[in-house]
Amino acid sequence: MNLMREKKKYKILVVDDEPLIRESLYEILRIEGYYVQMAQNADEALPLVEKNGFDIVVTDFKLPRKSGTELLKAIKGGHPRVEVIMITGYGSIEGAVEAMKFGAYDYITKPINDNEIKFIIRKIVEKMEIVEENRTLKEIIAKERRSSFCSMIGSSAKMQNVYHIIDSVASTNATILITGESGTGKGLIARAIHENDAARKDKPFVEVSCGALSETLLESELFGHVKGAFTGAIKDKKGRFEYADGGTVFLDEIDAFSLGLQVKLLRVLQDGVFEKVGDNVTLKSHVRIIVATNQSLPELVDEGKFREDLYYRINVIAIHTPPLRERKEDIAMIADYFLEKYSRINNKKVTGLSDEVLKLFQGYFWPGNVRELENAIEGAVIMSKTGVVNKRDIPNIEKFESRPGKTVDGKSLKKVVEEPEKEHIVSVLNECNWSRSKTAAALGVNRTTLYNKMKKYNILDDGQKDP
Repeated sequence: MNLMREKKKYKILVVDDEPLIRESLYEILRIEGYYVQMAQNADEALPLVEKNGFDIVVTDFKLPRKSGTELLKAIKGGHPRVEVIMITGYGSIEGAVEAMKFGAYDYITKPINDNEIKFIIRKIVEKMEIVEENRTLKEIIAKERRSSFCSMIGSSAKMQNVYHIIDSVASTNATILITGESGTGKGLIARAIHENDAARKDKPFVEVSCGALSETLLESELFGHVKGAFTGAIKDKKGRFEYADGGTVFLDEIDAFSLGLQVKLLRVLQDGVFEKVGDNVTLKSHVRIIVATNQSLPELVDEGKFREDLYYRINVIAIHTPPLRERKEDIAMIADYFLEKYSRINNKKVTGLSDEVLKLFQGYFWPGNVRELENAIEGAVIMSKTGVVNKRDIPNIEKFESRPGKTVDGKSLKKVVEEPEKEHIVSVLNECNWSRSKTAAALGVNRTTLYNKMKKYNILDDGQKDP
């Protein structure tokens, strides 16, 4: 970011009815490199201020007809950014001090000390330069601030940080660990890294939902197998690592890996080699690996369910996807995107949310994150009879009204996050008559993930807790 620019030549107007003082100040300041003009009184000075856009006015406190204070008030009334320095005799210091209440920057006393006036003006110039640099910096940041990036939507500070990390790591070979709750867009981040990698973007991007496959199928899916390797292996098959050669493999729900598979993945990461299931020929892997999880891997390491050496190997660069409740300023923007999407799909013209609905959405906890917001918008577009989504258009509106937000109330952050997620799962299970397939589809997860969540939260098929 380059803020270098040509140094501004500041403009100063000297106002004094005494020619000797006026001309003396003119020479002192002109030699310092400033653009300087002179005026004898307030009536002569004001049109010059209007016309020439002065940065600083140095004026005598006592002027004929209109005083320096009157000139000060007129300048500040129309040009508040112009700084004014008052010149006063010892007998009028009190008046000059009073003038500072009306916006004068400072005052100097007669006889004028050259170094004093130069020092005060330098202070003003330094202040103006800082203000200008801040304004320029804000303009640059505003221009660079992205409202979207590779299908991700959001201009919040947390999303800007995500975009910045993607920019920084895309062209490297580093393994990336993406963490975050379900529905926050971890897959979008993985794809964005691939698409911004000049060396890989034209090669395959292969996503594997690890939680949806058994250990045997997952191993075969990743590494491939030879004919006869196991029951049902009727012919040789390429694995995802072989198929994605030169590209990217995205392993979602990495926490679903068994300890045995973790050893094999660690070998790929460390040595770049693997064997197909049922074969002893070693193949070379030329892929970039990105992994994601909505679980706490350090906790799984402590529980002995995840290898510590693998955790450190995949945690080279970590990107955390912020939950929607932590970037509520993005809700309106994301909602607009889904409104346009589902209006087009359903051949409708729904262009916005009512203020009441937006307020409800911004106060809601969003345990299902962006995926839950998308489902809410899809349903609202289908139900809407007008061009604006109102409360009556929102399926299950009571969910948003009865629980607008959550407070900690002495509970751990983990509990605060888990409770609404459990409630939401039970609610969707009830809506789907406890069909796991339908519930998983409605939540946007696979059946294995739903089963694990139900097991984690002690949810039985009858909706009751274990005894």
